[in-house]
Amino acid sequence: MSQTTYEQRRQFEQMDAEQLARHQLDRLNALLQRILPENHFYADKLADVRLPLESLDQLSGLPYTYKDELATAHHGDFAANLTWPLDRYTRFHRTSGTRGRPIAVPDTAEDWQWWIDTWQYVLDVAEVDSRDRALMAFSFGPFIGFWSAFEAVIARGALVIPGGGMDTLGRLELIESTGVTAIFCTPTYALHMLEIAQQNQWDAASLDVSRIIVAGEPGGSVPSIRQRLESGWNARVIDHAGATEIGPWGYADPSGRGLHIVESEFIAEFLAVETGSPATEGELAELVLTVLNRPGAPVIRYRTGDLVRPSWDTIHDNRFVFLQGGVLGRADDMLVIRGVNIFPASIEQILRSFPEIVEYRVTARRESHMDALTVEIEDRLEQPQRVSRELRLRLGLRIDVQCVPLGSLPRFEGKGHRFVDERDR
Repeated sequence: MSQTTYEQRRQFEQMDAEQLARHQLDRLNALLQRILPENHFYADKLADVRLPLESLDQLSGLPYTYKDELATAHHGDFAANLTWPLDRYTRFHRTSGTRGRPIAVPDTAEDWQWWIDTWQYVLDVAEVDSRDRALMAFSFGPFIGFWSAFEAVIARGALVIPGGGMDTLGRLELIESTGVTAIFCTPTYALHMLEIAQQNQWDAASLDVSRIIVAGEPGGSVPSIRQRLESGWNARVIDHAGATEIGPWGYADPSGRGLHIVESEFIAEFLAVETGSPATEGELAELVLTVLNRPGAPVIRYRTGDLVRPSWDTIHDNRFVFLQGGVLGRADDMLVIRGVNIFPASIEQILRSFPEIVEYRVTARRESHMDALTVEIEDRLEQPQRVSRELRLRLGLRIDVQCVPLGSLPRFEGKGHRFVDERDR
């Protein structure tokens, strides 16, 4: 069972700035008191910091934490920021390895309960209850995937159906035969299921599915992707953001325009991309997160690499900071094409507005000391010129667009890997 109630979560959302800051400061000091000096990683990093902190303003004086540091482990592939010996931990998960070697981040039973509790913010928006039948469409391997969602949905009394070890057609049959009402998967895989349904003359919109809860990559808050998913499935899309080394930190607003950060459990900072200073309203920024719980594997001032645009305007009586458009991309994926900053997610937003484009791939190369792009598309119309025109109109750039045969580009069950960066080769 979740240890927080619906009413408690709404109370947290409605805290004013002063109340929230006091809550966060108390939680952070309690966490630091609990993990130090046992957590050698942070005992070393915070050796010169006077504790307890008297104000959240002092947070900016603490050092950042980087993913590369966590990968410098003392025991095998386990993260370097573990507080206790391994016999205290009961759950094992690893990062996806999309950017480097996977890092194992275990959780204690207490930490795992925190994951389940925090996931309830996502499930509140999705309105999941005991009448639902939820399919978990992921591999059930060591990657965190939707493991925490699996148990968070159980905590709400819904029937949870594991979909690991099945091909896409098998999952579609399972969705129909069991009357699945909610699917948990990546945006990429939700699109792929639609493609397989269409190839097999299956009308996904006629199924009982009414909600698709997505995570793992940008997409759930991207209008063109949302529209394709919602029309194809005749279901509502609910976005979510989290990471193995951080936790489930973001959940959708009811209108689907972006993500709120769960500020009762995380302190969010925003570093302006252009200057590195604190970002202002709507400015493109890198997200930095401090986790206020999970003492078994804490992260403090963690540079997520996620690019966002923060807004502090109150939305639907929710005062938690809002990210317009959700996660917009990754800082290390930014391209500079003839002086213009471009992110792969911006290209995907445009490509997904063409319903005839089934799949795509973007390749970045270095030509004469400058970045260059090639976009490959599976296009039922085989008319790349119209896509080139739209990219030029929306981005102000000429980009080489090439058609490739239908079915020739890779498909993905988890996170999509449609951006190939060959600039360092």
